[in-house]
Amino acid sequence: MSKINDFNTKLAAKITSGVSTMWCAYLFAAIALVSLPSALKSGDLIVIVAWVAQTFLQLVLLSIIMVGQNVSSASVEQKITETHTASLGEFELAKEARVLAGQELAELKEIAQEIHRLIRDIEGKDAK
Repeated sequence: MSKINDFNTKLAAKITSGVSTMWCAYLFAAIALVSLPSALKSGDLIVIVAWVAQTFLQLVLLSIIMVGQNVSSASVEQKITETHTASLGEFELAKEARVLAGQELAELKEIAQEIHRLIRDIEGKDAK
């Protein structure tokens, strides 16, 4: 059953990638235009409206909408990638800042110990 699912998935992906191109939209438009003269010759407004709505728009807009979705997806994916990259950069900066803060804290502790030692020495000298 898995091989059938794999085949169906690959076939669906191929068809989708083919239909979601402007070349496919042009092809669909050309196919739809084949029946336009017959619709116009009928002189029947309902037939003409049906041709526009059911033949031309549905057939051609299918591919155009898919192309638009692909463009939109690519834009969103690019923004996600840029945000991710920026976040990683900020994370690295935060790690560096934490390391520096740790070093500074260690230095401050040493300075505080030195100050306490000096105070004890001064107090010891004053007591003598």
